Amino acid sequence: MSTTERPRILVVGGGYVGLYAARRILKQMRYGEATVTVVDPRSYMTYQPFLPEAAAGSISPRHVVVPLRRVLPKAEVLTGRVTTIDQDRKVATVAPLVGEAYELPFDYLVIAMGAVSRTFPIPGLAEQGIGMKGIEEAIGLRNHVLEQLDKADSTTDEEVRRKALTFVFVGGGFAGAETIGEVEDMARDAAKYYSSVSREDMRFILVDAADKILPEVGPKLGQYGKEHLESRGVEIYLSTSMDSCVDGHVVLKNGLEVDSNTIVWTAGVKPNPVLSRFGLPLGPRGHVDTQTTLQVQGTDYIWAAGDNAQVPDVAARKAGVENAWCPPNAQHALRQAKILGDNVISGMRGFPQKEYAHANKGAVAGLGLHKGVAMIVMGKMKIKLKGRLAWYMHRGYHGMAMPTWNRKIRVFADWTLGMFLKREVVSLGAMETPREEFYEAAKPAPAAPAPAVKTEEKAKAS
Repeated sequence: MSTTERPRILVVGGGYVGLYAARRILKQMRYGEATVTVVDPRSYMTYQPFLPEAAAGSISPRHVVVPLRRVLPKAEVLTGRVTTIDQDRKVATVAPLVGEAYELPFDYLVIAMGAVSRTFPIPGLAEQGIGMKGIEEAIGLRNHVLEQLDKADSTTDEEVRRKALTFVFVGGGFAGAETIGEVEDMARDAAKYYSSVSREDMRFILVDAADKILPEVGPKLGQYGKEHLESRGVEIYLSTSMDSCVDGHVVLKNGLEVDSNTIVWTAGVKPNPVLSRFGLPLGPRGHVDTQTTLQVQGTDYIWAAGDNAQVPDVAARKAGVENAWCPPNAQHALRQAKILGDNVISGMRGFPQKEYAHANKGAVAGLGLHKGVAMIVMGKMKIKLKGRLAWYMHRGYHGMAMPTWNRKIRVFADWTLGMFLKREVVSLGAMETPREEFYEAAKPAPAAPAPAVKTEEKAKAS
């Protein structure tokens, strides 16, 4: 940790906005002008749009993450959590992975903590649910699904088999639709290598409380996506929700009950709840309330952007949409991070701030290999694509949006190899408990029971 007397720019969060904002600040900053400190519980940034493909084995998990220290060599990168912020003293409390918490003074502050899964108090969800917010969860889901096929292929118990081959996904937005599309594709491929498991034996269920899926691409493409998934055997239940899933027994509000070992929760996100302890102005849903310049309302030294910020959508408001806010997607996060970085430098030098204004360019979604939907906005014209062409748009856009050329090249290399080589369908379930086998071999043997004393010997002894 630096002890320099230079001003400190503290970036809370090393996700998409935190990484790009820090890079922009370092690029625009003069030598020795300030110290940039990035604090995040993980030492890497995860490109979340690629999590479904990582779960399906189309991209190596290592290529979906970007190491912060490698990309930000001129910044201080601290692995820990900012737990509180004292705005009067301009001091943040940092809780490292190990050791005691300590105070870190700052002069300028960037809030880029992102979002966490939005959950509800559903019985059994905490114990049974699998999220899709981090690369660890994507790897775990892949191994888990393939392990269920292993179980089903190896058992003669029909109930165990049925529970293993039933997969329930809750949430029909981008994350839910893309994940079920990719995982169903992977399971279909994997079934070819099992003697007693076929795609017809599996049951994929998608549940959403809304009356449509993929709302981000519009009603027509959303309907196409629904019909496409249904044509692949996915059961879709809309305008309903999950009441409970205790011990894998899933009960939906529409009356459907199934047993499943796999319950994937992708029903939306919410701002990181720790924001409520920072003393910042928050919107009705817990987002940091910002101006069009990304400065936090009522401050001149704090900025926020991305999933944890409520940023006015200037372009939509100029088009007549009142109270419009920028949606939490990679398209806005990337552009906000660059403006934010420029504004931090301008604020530090006493220059005017830039206003963030970006018109929506559309949305793309992949639904498995060679399958997708895309809506491209060009001025007043909307171009709607589906199938293979939309899938190419999805991969092209996100491939170029992936941070650093190092990771771009690795991702495109994965895709290129995938054109010629078959998908890997091996399960590494032991990754969940890697020390278990060694522990079984190394643990002390149980003590031998003491020999029983005969009744006659007991009598003599007494």
